[in-house]
Amino acid sequence: MALSPEMQKCVDVCLDCYKTCLGMAMNHCLEAGGEHVAPPHFRLMMACAEMCRTSAHFMLISSPHHKHTCRECAEICTECAKDCERLDGMEDCVAACRACAKSCSAMAA
Repeated sequence: MALSPEMQKCVDVCLDCYKTCLGMAMNHCLEAGGEHVAPPHFRLMMACAEMCRTSAHFMLISSPHHKHTCRECAEICTECAKDCERLDGMEDCVAACRACAKSCSAMAA
């Protein structure tokens, strides 16, 4: 069964957010240090990346549970965007998280 165009777009947005959060955390944040590597922030970025990957996975396998993972993904992405906003150089992460939160919210509805 092929994914609907809306679901395929959500998968793409989730995978983009996964790559962006993981990449920013492992490169920009680790190099910047300070608040960028404070445990609450760093854990949130790791949780966001993993939840995005998990939501994409659930949609790709056509699991009816994708609505639950997408709802949680939207919540974590919203929190991650808000936390990243306060730190320098995190604009890409903020944008990816906001786009993913919006797409996953629609998918969870």
